Amino acid sequence: MPHRIMFSDIDGTLLNSQRELSDYTISEIKRIKDSIPIILISSRMPSAMIHLQKELGITDQPMICYNGGLIIRHEKVVHSTFITPDIIEAIHDFSATIPVHISLYHNDDWYVPTMDFWANREAQNTKVNPTIKPITDTIKLWKSKNKGAHKIMCMGDEEHIDSLFIFLEKTYGDRLHLYRSKPTYIEIAHEKISKLTAIEFLLENYFNISIKDAVAFGDNYNDIAMLKAVGTGIAVANAKPETLEIADIVTPAGKEDGVATYIKNHMQYL
Repeated sequence: MPHRIMFSDIDGTLLNSQRELSDYTISEIKRIKDSIPIILISSRMPSAMIHLQKELGITDQPMICYNGGLIIRHEKVVHSTFITPDIIEAIHDFSATIPVHISLYHNDDWYVPTMDFWANREAQNTKVNPTIKPITDTIKLWKSKNKGAHKIMCMGDEEHIDSLFIFLEKTYGDRLHLYRSKPTYIEIAHEKISKLTAIEFLLENYFNISIKDAVAFGDNYNDIAMLKAVGTGIAVANAKPETLEIADIVTPAGKEDGVATYIKNHMQYL
């Protein structure tokens, strides 16, 4: 299949062991970026992605944030789907019975009730600092402005996250997309969005490119639909077994520059 456009996940796929872009990855992407569009696609918020775009020299391209909940092109929001405050309220009420951290995200706003262990770790990993605000205040603010959460991140000990997951699946399984990125994490998005829906939106509205001419890289469960749909779906070697199973090709691990290795060997452009 020809490669006319490229989509890449970030965490676990594109970054090295220091959770940064290696010189090799930067060099290979810069080599081809004027020949095909290269688009980052992640569960991250915009400000946790823009510095990577700048390093790669691809700020002229769209970026897909929050697993498809928010798409930004030329610094403007072109697509947005969020979770309504009533659901956030129910999650907050349930979390009062168990010690679970809740992070709320809308566009480039990230709200946490306190800078606990979980908030500090996320800030360190993404190089973005949150705003400290009680969840009830955030809900009140968003209700007044007709806003909601592009993503809710719940973090805590595995047993507490298990309890919350069961509650969410039973109560909102038809309205939310629930994703266990780690045993201690639940990433929550609107049921109608995914990385695949975001790719389809961009291809139809801005690129006029068939999805069969797209190449995509990923490692986790939320990459499976995307990798299955594109013409060439590539998993890094450290991917989940289920992701490896459906991939067309397996490249070296993310920490071993697997994306750059594939680009060098298979994407030669003038």
